[in-house]
Amino acid sequence: MITFTPLSGAAHSSQTTPLAYLLKVDDVQILLDCGSPDWCPERPSSSAVTEEDIAESSYHWEQYCNALRECAPNVDLVLLSHGDLAHSGLYPYAYSHWGLRAPAYTTLPVQAMARIAATEDIEGVRESEDVGDNSDFMEDAEEDANQLEGTEQVQNGRSKSGKYVANLQEVHDAFDTVTVLRYSQPCHLQGTCQGLTIIPYNAGHTLGGTIWKIRSPTAGTLLYATDINHTRERHLDGSILMRHADVGGSVVLENLQRPDLLITDADRTNVITATRKDRDAALLDCVSATLSSRNSILMPCDSSTRVLELLVLLDQHWSFSRLKYPICLLSRTGEEMLTFVRSMMEWLGGTISKEDVGNTGGGKGGKGNKRKRDDDNDDEAMGALALRFKHLEFFNTPAALLQSHSPKDPKLILAVPASLSHGPSRALFADFAEVTGNVILLTGRGEEGTLSRVLFERWNDSQREEAKWDRGKIGSNVMLDGTMVIQMSEKVPLQGTELEIYLQRQQAAKDKAAAQKAALERSQRLLEADEDESENDSESDSDDEDEVERTLGEDGVEMEGVERPKSRRKTKGRDANGADWGGLGLDTDDGLTKQMLSYDIYLKGNVSKFFKTAEGQSQRFRMFPYVEKKRKVDEYGETIDVDMWLRKGKALEEDTESEEMKEMKRLKAEEEAKKAPSEPPSKFVTTEREVQLACRLLFVDLEGLNNGRAVKTIVPQINPRKMIVIHAPPTATNALVESCASIRTMTKDIFTPKQGESVQIGQHTNSFPISLTDELLSSIKMSRFEDNEVGFITGRIASLATSTIPVLEPHSSAAVPVQRPVLNPQRGPMLGSRPKANLPQSTMIGELKLTALKARLATVGVQAELVGEGVLLCGAVAKRGAPSDALEDSVSVKKTARGKVELEGPVSDVYYTVRREIYNLHALVAA
Repeated sequence: MITFTPLSGAAHSSQTTPLAYLLKVDDVQILLDCGSPDWCPERPSSSAVTEEDIAESSYHWEQYCNALRECAPNVDLVLLSHGDLAHSGLYPYAYSHWGLRAPAYTTLPVQAMARIAATEDIEGVRESEDVGDNSDFMEDAEEDANQLEGTEQVQNGRSKSGKYVANLQEVHDAFDTVTVLRYSQPCHLQGTCQGLTIIPYNAGHTLGGTIWKIRSPTAGTLLYATDINHTRERHLDGSILMRHADVGGSVVLENLQRPDLLITDADRTNVITATRKDRDAALLDCVSATLSSRNSILMPCDSSTRVLELLVLLDQHWSFSRLKYPICLLSRTGEEMLTFVRSMMEWLGGTISKEDVGNTGGGKGGKGNKRKRDDDNDDEAMGALALRFKHLEFFNTPAALLQSHSPKDPKLILAVPASLSHGPSRALFADFAEVTGNVILLTGRGEEGTLSRVLFERWNDSQREEAKWDRGKIGSNVMLDGTMVIQMSEKVPLQGTELEIYLQRQQAAKDKAAAQKAALERSQRLLEADEDESENDSESDSDDEDEVERTLGEDGVEMEGVERPKSRRKTKGRDANGADWGGLGLDTDDGLTKQMLSYDIYLKGNVSKFFKTAEGQSQRFRMFPYVEKKRKVDEYGETIDVDMWLRKGKALEEDTESEEMKEMKRLKAEEEAKKAPSEPPSKFVTTEREVQLACRLLFVDLEGLNNGRAVKTIVPQINPRKMIVIHAPPTATNALVESCASIRTMTKDIFTPKQGESVQIGQHTNSFPISLTDELLSSIKMSRFEDNEVGFITGRIASLATSTIPVLEPHSSAAVPVQRPVLNPQRGPMLGSRPKANLPQSTMIGELKLTALKARLATVGVQAELVGEGVLLCGAVAKRGAPSDALEDSVSVKKTARGKVELEGPVSDVYYTVRREIYNLHALVAA
């Protein structure tokens, strides 16, 4: 039984991102991807929009996050397919806060790219607004300051509840637990996932992008392929799903054909993409024309995945055209990302590997090349000459960019994020769009509801009908005019009265925390002292009391104002000598003096010889009854105090440390404290800014995904038995379903579940163990099929008293009924009649693949050619230039949608040869 539930990114949905799906195979729950939405969508600026509309549009991810929070503790396996935010962005938060501790698997580049993307995103979001896990000191300070100044408090316009943004430590902890695999590496799972096997394959689109193949002993083979690209790019090879055949064209990899269930996306089913040559030319022409006119270009980009294709394309253009303009990458993690990519050359493909080989090879000009290699020694050590990017400059903040380059200087700026919802790209957009001649160049549509999608729709609406982005043409840039109101959120330090109030509240909170800590430590000391005494004296309380009575006498103790206790009572506040202060006035850290609660004890009898004064009078002394504590022993001797030994060992270790080591530790701690300065107190302020648009806007599709033609070609070649469509708007979903319905050999079991809707595929099966006898095993005739041997058996189930597992044994010959000749009462017995005998029934096991049959026929000298959907023409007619009468010696092999094979043709040697090879491709089991 297979149950599939889209948590987000379902079919028939306008919100196609993020991607997260719950797949239940029997009793194993698998989470396919765990993406995060854009936490800072655009807010409507119209005055007619109510607060409810704003909340509904801002928090469209609430349903997804609630569903993921509920199912996260029960997930048994997590599979991540790509390293961008749409596929892996929410995994750190779910791991840290929602109990998503199931084993996670992905490839090494996806693990690193997802870590970088999540780090960049959370730093940008936390610099823009309060996500709800900050201290309340700032809010209290702002409230008091605003009350003193008589102004209203600045609100950021968003409720902090519903923002699920992790911190940096949670990101590193989450991705450190992910297990990495290589492409085509089978991984046999254990534990709750016992019996499942997962295999990753190259999906293209991103570095390390993965198609997951899941094999289950009960559910069969499942294929999860989303956001794939079969086209080769500059830094990546195409998906392994499609490979070039020897006879021309492309076919699906044999290991991925005919799965029991295919889960794939249909987001770009209706899209006709222009050729890569035209798209690259349009982008580079726009860049060259803009820079030559002394203007600048802003290209919003992501932080880890698709930005690599842009960098390689631009670097090649800069080197070929000998441009001197700077390429500025505005990202906090840009250098870290490139450092990792340079160490992962085996995962790259396209033209990068060729350039790397060419640069490292020999040739003329040995001295000049040697000098050049010496200059690039650092890059060569990383093994990536093609990723040097000599024209690229890195900047962490827009302020650092403006310090190095004047706003009037022409330059190309790559800024994150691509959605323009927050961070450096949004900060630059406000000033950049007001300069006439500047160009904003979009390479992706952006997520629904973001500023990037707003600009894309504005550009697309301005194009002619035949030049829109999904018509296979390259559009032209458009002039932006009018005004646009955008919200700018930033984190500003507190000043003046706000800062004073904040510091006062922080100091008061520290004092309160210190007082609470001191009180807690005091209570802990009292409890520990009371516990020690109770443990040591629990077994000898009665003996101690008797000893006190014998020492002081039955009537020899008189107390002033205090009755002698009848039994030993547990008291609080004991010092090192066991003195009881009754909890009154301890010598504590807050300066209180210790006051003793004493007893006046009068000793009667002949005690004058011990207590004599100069006048010969006896004197009374204040004394306290002290009872020596007895050591607690057991049958093996004195009980060992483990805590005492640990304290003693720690003290010995501290004594053995030399003064130099102590000094080194102290200096190291001081240096670390200096390296991580405390962040100044700040607040989040959101303002509305009216931007006067005067720049130009251009969109060039460089998302690196399959278009509609590729999707409609690849899916039928995979030919799954059942299919689930995900990650698609309604029009694209219907287009793919209609395309598959028009193919006769394509499955009709296609499911398109909506968000939160579960679909069940297959039936629940029960398995029972049974034991085979040796006699039955020896009588089985086995037939080999692929890597397995199958046979047909018939027997009788018997139960043995010595075993709980039933046994299958052969039929007894005496139990087989003997059929006698049939007698006709009218004619009598017929001459030569024999008893009826049941003929053996044969069963053929296997799935005929026409490509495999064609290869086998070629080895025996029979020509074959695929002439249609599920039709293989064999014989002389398959040869080119064969005469028309060659049809007499040819046969055709047809596959129907019901899994049947039809062999049609005249009786000839070719007919029997083809039939024999078809039988050889199956396992023949006779009953």
